[in-house]
This record gives sequence, C-alpha cells and structure tokens, in this order.
Amino acid sequence: MKSALAPSRLLFFIEPPHDCNYFTDRQATTLFADPRYPKDRRLQTFLSDNGFRRSGQHLYRPHCQGCRACIPVRVPVADFRPRRSQRRTWRKNRDLTIQVRPPTFRDEHFQLYYRYINTRHPEGGMANPTQDQYLDFLSADWAQTLFVEFRLAERLLGVCVVDRLDNGLSAVYTFYDPDYPERSLGVYAILWSIYEAKHIGLDWLYLGYWIETSSKMCYKNEYRPQERLWEGEWGIY
Repeated sequence: MKSALAPSRLLFFIEPPHDCNYFTDRQATTLFADPRYPKDRRLQTFLSDNGFRRSGQHLYRPHCQGCRACIPVRVPVADFRPRRSQRRTWRKNRDLTIQVRPPTFRDEHFQLYYRYINTRHPEGGMANPTQDQYLDFLSADWAQTLFVEFRLAERLLGVCVVDRLDNGLSAVYTFYDPDYPERSLGVYAILWSIYEAKHIGLDWLYLGYWIETSSKMCYKNEYRPQERLWEGEWGIY
C-alpha cells in the first residue's frame, strides 16, 4: 500500500470466506478498514488510490486467496474520449435536467430504487430493500456523497450516487427507471460523472472493480483510456 500519506494506526480486518458474487466455484474474502477509525474525505481518497471502495460506512477491497480477478479501475477524465455509441447516448439524453441533491432520504428516490432492484436483481440479496437498507448502503455520515437526479420534465428517470474525493469522483451506485432501456441511463450516468469531474477540476472517476470474464463488470472496459491498479501501481490500458 502506498505510504506517503498513510494514516497512522489504521487497522484492517479480514472477514471469513463467503460465496463469491461473480464466480460460482470460488470463495471470496474482503479486507475492511477498521470501522472504528475516524473517516473523512482525505482517508477515502488515500484508500481509493489503493484500490478500496465504499459500501455504506465501510471501506473495503477484495482480498481473496488465489484470485486476482477484481481489478480497480479509474478513468483519467482529461483524456477520456467517448466512443460513437457513447456519444449517441449523450445526445439521446440531452432533454434531461440534472439536479444535485444531498444524501438524505427522499421517498421518490427510494421508490425508484425499489423498482430498479426488484426488476434488475430480483433473485439477489438486495431484493425487496427497506428504507434503512437503502440509506445504509448508499450513504455514510462521514462521506461527501451526492445524489444526482436525472429528470424528464417532472419524471424522475434515474439517480446517480457519487462520492467527492480530493482527486476525483467515486461512482457508488446508479439506479434508474427500467421502462426506458433505449436511453441507456447507466451509460449516461457514467458519462455525466466523467464530464462533471473534469468540469470541477478533478483528475479521475473511480469506477470500482473490473472483472474481465464477468458480464456484470466487464462493461467498465468501454470507458477509455482507463487506469488499472496492478501490483500496487496504476497503469494506462
């Protein structure tokens, strides 16, 4: 782990092995930053630069024995060049209005999230979420989180959740109306995040983990150029 700005006395804990969400024949293990350690944007930036992600109050990264499939990726926003299909998606959604909200509970957001989860992931552990599970997953009282609304007139079509870091934005989660597949709202949310990070003078959009052979995760390969963290060093791909 890079040590120039390493926080002092920060401990890490490894959870017991559990079924992997991406490979049915493997067990996964996760490394967590000490949940009791005081967290802020500086710490999240440091750990993001070392391959960690936020889920709720926790900062974590995969730590699996014999498997290195989960590779952290980030987009250098100043160098990003959209593909033709991405440019089409951007133009297709020019009629949307954008509103940035603080990370507080809004029933309109939750109802859209509930529909999205039960449509896209009906068999997973996220199905039928409660209001508490929703906020516990997406927000943290120490993080600088933004809920970005995409609206068509008055209709809420999607919400993109991002964390502001010292050097970039970190994509937390996006949920959207499943009745508008032609708009490719997941793609649009990533494009908006890239352009917003560049607009406010940040360097990267952190996209989480890329898994080459996983249909759930390989879509991140579409955003180029991108940097991948391997053997403790970020490199361009």
